[in-house]
This record gives sequence, C-alpha cells and structure tokens, in this order.
Amino acid sequence: MTDFRSLHLGRSPGDPLVLPCPWDAASARVFAEAGFPALATPSAGVAAALGYADGDTPAAEMFAAIGRIVRAVEGFGVAVSADIEDGYGLPPDELAGRLLDTGAVGCNLEDSSDGVLRDPQENADRLAAFRAAAGAALFINARVDTYIRGVRDPAPAIDRAVRYVAAGADCVYPITAPPDQLPGLASAVGAPLNALFRPRGPSPQELGTLGATRITFGGGLHSQSMERLRQDANALKH
Repeated sequence: MTDFRSLHLGRSPGDPLVLPCPWDAASARVFAEAGFPALATPSAGVAAALGYADGDTPAAEMFAAIGRIVRAVEGFGVAVSADIEDGYGLPPDELAGRLLDTGAVGCNLEDSSDGVLRDPQENADRLAAFRAAAGAALFINARVDTYIRGVRDPAPAIDRAVRYVAAGADCVYPITAPPDQLPGLASAVGAPLNALFRPRGPSPQELGTLGATRITFGGGLHSQSMERLRQDANALKH
C-alpha cells in the first residue's frame, strides 16, 4: 500500500497532495481506477449515502462505511484517511482501535463538538492521548474549526494548530481558512497544512502555491455528483 505519510513530505509549491473524497465503495473505486494514490472520506458525503444528516451518523455505521471503502480500493494499493468527526465521544484508545480495525491509515479529528469549540489545550491533550494509543499507525489531521465558528482572526487558529502539532498531529486543517491567510498559517505552524477546495475559489495547484500541502473537498464532490444525478433524473421525466 502507498505510504500515506510520505505522500505529504517534500512536496513542491503548486504540487499539493490532492485527496478525492469518496462517500461509498463505488465512488472510492472510481477514484482508485483514476490513479489517485490516496483518498479521504468526508463525513457529510458518507452521512448522506447512509441516509443521515452530517454529524448524525452513529459511530458503528461510520466505521462500517469506512471499512467498505478501504476494502473497495485495497487491490489498488490506495491508502484511505477517514473523517471521524469529533471522535463520537469514544475514549482515545477505543477510537484508535476501531479506526485501525477498518484498515484506514489516517483520520481527520475535529476540535469542536455540537457547534462549540473545545478548549484548545484540552483538545491538544486529547490528541496526545489519541497519538499515544495509535502510535505511528495513523496519520492524524487535526481540524481547526475557528473559521467555521466565525472567528476570522488567524491568531486563534495558529495557536490551536501549534498546540496540536506539539501534541503529535501530523497535519493541521484550518477548514475554510481564507486563501490569503494560508501563507501566514503555513509559515507559523511549520507542519503540513490541509486546505479545503471550494468551487469558484483557487484551484488545488493555486492553494498549494499559497502554502497548502494537501487538498481535500469535504462533501463537495458528493454534492456535485448528486446535482448531476438530479438533472439526469429530471430529464428522464420528459
């Protein structure tokens, strides 16, 4: 299987790691057949495929879905990182064990729950415990939720990101950070930076030039696919 950690290292500006976000086994197989070396599941897309609103998927169903995605692409040697939201309230050792049982090699872990930001040091301590439980087996992408909670000042995001890297995170994800803040974030944090691609925003390559090490899409690819399916469905009525 692809060494997921090494894919983040030594990347040139403008050449970020692009991680498509499959929502089920079939979409994962499409991305694997297209030649992508790694994928990153989105909680929103997986939830929709399972019939839930984002954030409402029971842990058991989310882990089962991740496992199906991993199995769908294992023959291609494709690595899978999984969005495990805020950790479902599970103790760090149980969370790490259940994720490793799916075959995933990495994860996103959010720093807010029920729309409220966690205390940054409390969350850093949680990440440290999760790192200790997982060892080197999981690549931890620590999501920083300040921007989606309405905090536009980059200082709190930087403070959280630096704490999380010190606690053992391999990468930080200041989700929806304004593109013009990415250079300052990348410089201040000094670790791989995940940026969210947004339609009508900078291209993945442009985000890489601004400082992003890797690019993910959240539920965007699922939404686009559903819109095309909706158009096809409506066309069938005529």
